[in-house]
Amino acid sequence: MDLIRLRNVNKTYKNGVTAIYDMDLNIKKGEFVFIIGETGCGKSTLIKMLYREEKPNRGKILVGGIDVAKLRNRKVYKLRRKIGVVFQDYQLLPKLTAYENIAFALEVFGLPKDEIHKKVVKVLELVGLTNKAKHYPNQLSGGEQQRVAIARAIVNGPKLLICDEPTGNLDPKKSMEIMKVLDAINKLGTTILMVTHDITIVNKLKKRTILLESGRILKDYQEGEYTR
Repeated sequence: MDLIRLRNVNKTYKNGVTAIYDMDLNIKKGEFVFIIGETGCGKSTLIKMLYREEKPNRGKILVGGIDVAKLRNRKVYKLRRKIGVVFQDYQLLPKLTAYENIAFALEVFGLPKDEIHKKVVKVLELVGLTNKAKHYPNQLSGGEQQRVAIARAIVNGPKLLICDEPTGNLDPKKSMEIMKVLDAINKLGTTILMVTHDITIVNKLKKRTILLESGRILKDYQEGEYTR
């Protein structure tokens, strides 16, 4: 079953630049998909439309059965509850510990403290940071900060995890550690869509890989056959 479905999606910005041209795309539940391409090819616009930071000018975008393009602003939170997003620059709150950064993502939903505790402990274990729960961001390495960011993004059990260059600030060893975490999350059933420039990672993991060029899907490699 498709978790994401795009039909004839077009996005043109007010300055006249068209970022996405008549795109059709299906992504099934449980897939791990890389989105690659040169700067300006439409990668960021595509993922921003999926979590409704941007709206298409034309076409249909379905995410988990929700018609994103027609979603009213006051209903966007319903979509975002189904999606976790991880960015290149971690975006952790510096005055909160790793535990508190993750718990904060649940507190906004008003969950009971004991339920929050169970969920936070579980995801800290999943990303391998149980022993760093009381550490602040400046006491963590870049790779550890990114793992906290991933834990925060998945603590609410989203169906979809969108990762925007999550290894962009990390060295090759730390990058592969992050990819092992993401692979483990994917194997638990979460659909992952990851934008990356790191072709080494793409070729090592051999997942479905979509190559964008000038706002269009140039190639859809079903088993990560991409080489450069």
